[in-house]
Amino acid sequence: MTDQPNILFIMSDQHAPRVTGCYGDEIIRTPNLDKLAAKGTTFDNAYTPSPLCVPARMSFLTGKYPSSQNCWTNSDSLASDLPTTAHSLGAAGYKPKLVGRLHSIGPDQMHGYEERFVGDHSTNWIGGFAHTMGVLTKTNGPFRVSLEASGGGQSSYELHDRDVTQAALEQLDKIAEDRKNGDITPFSLNVGYLLPHQPYVADPELVDYYLARISAPKHSKTKAENEHPYLQWWRKCTGIDVDIPQEQIDRSRAAYYALTEIFDGMVGEVLDRLDENGLAENTIIIYTSDHGDQLGERGLWWKQTFYDDSVKIPLIFSMPGVVPEGERRSQVVNLIDLSQTLLQALGVPQLPGADGRSFWDVILNSKSSWQNETFSEYCIDGMAPWASGVTSQQRMIRSGKWKLIYYSNQRPQLFNLELDPGEINDLADDTGHVKIIKVLTSRILENWDPNSIEKIMADRRKNKELLSQWSRFIKPPENYLWELKMEDNWLSEKP
Repeated sequence: MTDQPNILFIMSDQHAPRVTGCYGDEIIRTPNLDKLAAKGTTFDNAYTPSPLCVPARMSFLTGKYPSSQNCWTNSDSLASDLPTTAHSLGAAGYKPKLVGRLHSIGPDQMHGYEERFVGDHSTNWIGGFAHTMGVLTKTNGPFRVSLEASGGGQSSYELHDRDVTQAALEQLDKIAEDRKNGDITPFSLNVGYLLPHQPYVADPELVDYYLARISAPKHSKTKAENEHPYLQWWRKCTGIDVDIPQEQIDRSRAAYYALTEIFDGMVGEVLDRLDENGLAENTIIIYTSDHGDQLGERGLWWKQTFYDDSVKIPLIFSMPGVVPEGERRSQVVNLIDLSQTLLQALGVPQLPGADGRSFWDVILNSKSSWQNETFSEYCIDGMAPWASGVTSQQRMIRSGKWKLIYYSNQRPQLFNLELDPGEINDLADDTGHVKIIKVLTSRILENWDPNSIEKIMADRRKNKELLSQWSRFIKPPENYLWELKMEDNWLSEKP
């Protein structure tokens, strides 16, 4: 194992790639991610398997789409007998460690990791104790209050990530000390952050800095008569169907920029410590996120849609002397592909039965063959507090220049991303695109049955409702839970 590469894997939460210097934003200050990109290879068309935290993260672990692992929502547990990247690493002799966010629901809070540090901020259990954020209550969810109670201040999410950073530094120091004592076993360290996920609240001075510089969203709110009926419902159930005051839009966007800069500083601390300890050589560094944030584009916020602002993710690879420096890749890839790619890069067994494909050859050579096609899924069972009991099965395909969004029992959406990168012109009703809609719909439904998924989710909901009542009554112990204190959340001004 001594010649095996090390792995430092960093995953943020809800980072829209366009809000990064290396992805073209001229206002945001992200020197550390930009430096990582300059020393590595950056992907411009990386997608999440689901624009929602738990299914996206569990899909990365297994290399499977949500429908292949029956994990679609933030209250779905991943089966413990499904092998993950951590299991594959452990089977090959690594001792995978996780610092920070996993966001797994249920009794299995490891899913193959040997050790965890810091832990998550929220309950392990369906129906478990819901933390309170005081003056920022509900601002971490898709509710209008997250825009009203925004701006200068502090949230527990940032404090969590500061503890994650400190624990990551301590682990790197320990690895360096062990190596001085003769242990040259390759390391695998995953660092999971919450930022820049809302609450849209950050250091008041930083918020003011970005307030003076940011522009309004590029795309104005879609007119109701032109908008897909599902998105009309989404606006209504989250409270953003009524126009949002410009002051709140600006404040929320500025705070998100500030949170991104703060997060970049944390990444810088980790990368600097890696260098200081002489651990950078023969180490693969990967940075990515679970999904994006719409930040007011088309009048939409958070994630939970298939617009690129929500479903695209940043993805940067770096490894001295191996991964090309300062290069970009336009190939369409997915988090489920990333798991297989990581395993191939490390020379360990790939996950059996995975949906993902390794794009390691694409990293090494931009001209390597690759099918530019991927999928993303968003299925809801009505249990989430924002769902109002509504169920829906949705799936997106990105195939070359085309994006088709399939909604069960509703009309689709079609975009030509080559001619319309802003996804403004929905071509689904254009008679000239009947053929491509038919072809892409067939691809979406090839191994994906919305009716079967609806039934499975309905049956699972019954199970989850019982388990929720059990956890409320039994109050099982919480493992790897970071203590979130209500008083650590504050705003400079009352909303």
